[in-house]
Amino acid sequence: MQTERRQCDRLVGFDFTFHMRCFCEDMVERTPELNHIDMSRVAVSFSQARTGVDHGMYASLTPLRFRDGKRQTIRRGRLWGVQRVVDSRGHEMLYILSFYLPRFLQRPFREKLCMVMHELWHIGPRFDGDLRRYAGRCYAHGAAGQHEAPLDDMIARWFAKNPPKEVYDFLYRNYQELSRKYGVVYGSKWQSPKLVPLDQKKAE
Repeated sequence: MQTERRQCDRLVGFDFTFHMRCFCEDMVERTPELNHIDMSRVAVSFSQARTGVDHGMYASLTPLRFRDGKRQTIRRGRLWGVQRVVDSRGHEMLYILSFYLPRFLQRPFREKLCMVMHELWHIGPRFDGDLRRYAGRCYAHGAAGQHEAPLDDMIARWFAKNPPKEVYDFLYRNYQELSRKYGVVYGSKWQSPKLVPLDQKKAE
């Protein structure tokens, strides 16, 4: 797997992150609950799974700002910030949406749809770089079943709007099938930013 599509002479292969971005854009456009998401500020990435086992992490969403979209936070009496993540045009990203290959592609089609919708649902309704938050200690997922409740209905309504098959057809295939058809599976890889200590001014 290649980590970046930057070579102008690449004519073969399957650009996983490009196709995943197109798929996410379609989901966002056709799903009212996701209309607040601007995919141009979501970095779509892949990471190579360290082991060949079929279990483990399949996808993840990394928020690039703190609670309420703040750029800084205080932890244990110290002020911290997050490294800025920008694309090749200098546009700042607010989230990194990552998929672990080949593991993600080995799952059944319906399960892949649920995982993508699950991660998009994590994006906060204000689209400010923070997660969707629930009350209580488990703020990212809420009480049992609270986070998952709308996903099946959202997927059903997305399908009912007849998205073009070419947008999601690749998700019917696993990693080996895509490799046999296209020769290589590649895409963009974004590194997760680090927390950096700042001075002792109050957080914004």
